[in-house]
Amino acid sequence: MTDTTTVFQSGNSQAVRLPKAFRFKSKTVEIFRRGDEVVLREKARTLAELLDSLPAITAAEGAEMDAVLAAIKQPLPPDTRDWSWLDKEEASAAKPKAKPSKLGASKRTGRTQKT
Repeated sequence: MTDTTTVFQSGNSQAVRLPKAFRFKSKTVEIFRRGDEVVLREKARTLAELLDSLPAITAAEGAEMDAVLAAIKQPLPPDTRDWSWLDKEEASAAKPKAKPSKLGASKRTGRTQKT
């Protein structure tokens, strides 16, 4: 969207009237040059500004949040499952497997190999 507007002096500064379609929501804008263009854009809000703009929490909401946080902080009950079978399985997996015999039928030829 291209539009034209007027440039005027405001004290020692040069000012520009922004048409309604180009109005900013914030009170602060960033200004910089891009080649021969002057660019205005809304300044990014900080986290503090964002948090300040949130509505206040009611007493009921605060109490509900406290209850949720208290529930989260409760320790979990101890684990009562029996994991002993896992130790037995690991012990059997640690045993070395028997090496295949060097004598026997070759998988490729089906002939017996000599050592």
